[in-house]
Amino acid sequence: MKNYYDDCPLAYALNIIGGKWRMLILYHLMGGGLRYNQLKKKLCGITNIMLTRSLRELEEYGLVKRIQHSEIPPHVEYFITEHAEKLVPTLMVIAEWGKEQRLLEKGE
Repeated sequence: MKNYYDDCPLAYALNIIGGKWRMLILYHLMGGGLRYNQLKKKLCGITNIMLTRSLRELEEYGLVKRIQHSEIPPHVEYFITEHAEKLVPTLMVIAEWGKEQRLLEKGE
């Protein structure tokens, strides 16, 4: 059975990166790897459950990779993948647009 995502590539893309947190996670990982708690601090208001779920989903889509370090104490870092690097220019344009909108709303 054919669905909407088959005919609309934008809908398909938004299904993968849409939602409240996924693009923000990718945006913050653009600068390099972050540990879970570092990322959580950058995402004001996200719950542990939502961050964990979002990271797992982004990992399943091949946009985030999780690297577990066996040091003492052990820790995990998250990075964007080469596949996700293709989104960086788009995320930067969206961020710039958001900055402009904020200035317009403030009347500057």
